[in-house]
Amino acid sequence: MGTKARSKKQRRAESAAVAEHEAAKGSRGDREATRKAARKAVRRLREDEELKSLQAELLSLQRYLEDAHRRMIVVFEGRDAAGKGGTIRRVTRYMNEKHYRVVALGKPTEEQRSQWYFQKYVAQFPTGGEMVLFDRSWYNRAMVEPVFGFCTDQEYKNFMRGVVGFEKDLVRQGTILVKLYFSVTKKEQKRRFDRRRDDALRQWKLSEIDVQAQEHWDDFTDRKYQMLKRTSTVDAPWTVVRSESKHLARLNAMRVILNSVDYGERNPEVDFVPDPEIVLSGARELAVMEADRIRKGRFTV
Repeated sequence: MGTKARSKKQRRAESAAVAEHEAAKGSRGDREATRKAARKAVRRLREDEELKSLQAELLSLQRYLEDAHRRMIVVFEGRDAAGKGGTIRRVTRYMNEKHYRVVALGKPTEEQRSQWYFQKYVAQFPTGGEMVLFDRSWYNRAMVEPVFGFCTDQEYKNFMRGVVGFEKDLVRQGTILVKLYFSVTKKEQKRRFDRRRDDALRQWKLSEIDVQAQEHWDDFTDRKYQMLKRTSTVDAPWTVVRSESKHLARLNAMRVILNSVDYGERNPEVDFVPDPEIVLSGARELAVMEADRIRKGRFTV
């Protein structure tokens, strides 16, 4: 009787211990999740603070454009999920909305298909005192369109022959043109695609083109090489931004934009020097790609 009683007590104690352990385990899990969220929030806050000094300089740049009645275009190109949109949002976060526009054009209409290719982009160009940021641009014809067969070989060739003169004339007539190419590795692109697919708040970002981007990785790389080789010129050079770290890519893209214009007195406490590990000239990126091809037999960047 006593043994049975003790066994029951023991079983109850064991059950209570298990329940307490599970509760404690759950609490630890909750605490860890809370700590993780807190660390993430602190990191984001710190990153936002790092950006603010450069964002303040971008306001000075914007005031200069307005006062001098200058026109400025910043082209954001690169692979899907390379961080172009997030960078644009940080660049424009504190800007005067009256003096900048973000342009992200969709598929051409039937009317646009019958027009001169550059016409729909020219219609979006800035007036005096304005900055226009293109989230993808006329360079769709250099990469996306030929890879997916959205243009003919002749249309591609005509574009590659004509774009250099088009941009030279644009710059000659006083427009400040900055061309940024955001570069990301195949592995990191896949990770970002997977995150979009699994996160209900990000699924809208995942397009059919995105789904096929990994399959066409090498095709995009070949087109990137041709684009840099043929369209990075003295008048309109490409600047490549490594975007494995979105935050570092944003910081350095802002530095490139600020360094493209002599907008007057600058805050001496701000670091305007791009990180050479993050920012590469078009010529340097070509050299890296060519060395890569020699070593591995193909482009991998």
